[in-house]
Amino acid sequence: MFGFRRRRRARIRKQPFPDAWEDILKKNIPIYSRLTDIDQAELRGHIQVFLHEKRFEGCGGLTMSDEVRVTIAAQACLLLLNRKTDYYPKLKTILVYPSQYFSVVPRDIGGGVVTEVKQTRLGESWHRGPVVLSWDDVRRGAVDPKDGKNVALHEFAHQLDSEYGDTDGAPALQRPAMFAPWARVLQREYDELREDMERHRKTYIDKYGATNPAEFFAVVTEMFFEQPRQLNRRHPELYEQFKLFYQQDPLNWPRTPR
Repeated sequence: MFGFRRRRRARIRKQPFPDAWEDILKKNIPIYSRLTDIDQAELRGHIQVFLHEKRFEGCGGLTMSDEVRVTIAAQACLLLLNRKTDYYPKLKTILVYPSQYFSVVPRDIGGGVVTEVKQTRLGESWHRGPVVLSWDDVRRGAVDPKDGKNVALHEFAHQLDSEYGDTDGAPALQRPAMFAPWARVLQREYDELREDMERHRKTYIDKYGATNPAEFFAVVTEMFFEQPRQLNRRHPELYEQFKLFYQQDPLNWPRTPR
């Protein structure tokens, strides 16, 4: 079965990439034009497999289109470049709202009483469940690749994190020797971020990363791809660990599209 799947995916990756999809990448994904020709070709192949295997559903009145699907798929697959991948095996469905949406969550108000409250969401990633995204925020995050904010990269980083276990900021690494330095560096940086928050010190890493180790991993992923120079300058060991994990070095990308 696994051999058949590999062969099927190889055939899909070799299919011609539609010109209209290429235009979407050039318009909505500035990072695409900064990649090497080899990485661009790999990304296009990954996008084709991703779109073949995942189901997209429009919610809240959103009409699904190739622009929505290709823009989201490109950012999901950017995280897969140069790495062995099974294309987010637990993920089957991506739900897309036109803009920010409400999610009902339980809240303990004390005394054994739990109530439900509405929270505004830009995106969610469910363990063994769907990814949910706001299209307006996906597009905004993709078109501005230097603001360090990208909801699609954030939520698909959660999917990587949970691929072979819990969502805990410890994704599957390529080699056993990588685990000790990864744990040492990320734990130290996470603890420092929490301490900076408690002492009300200014932080470069978004304070949302101090929520828990899983959010720390997702927040730093956004910054790694969108603000690599700043991340490397202020947190060089953290940058090095993410470079090893993602097998990419955004510092070497041209600053402007080729």
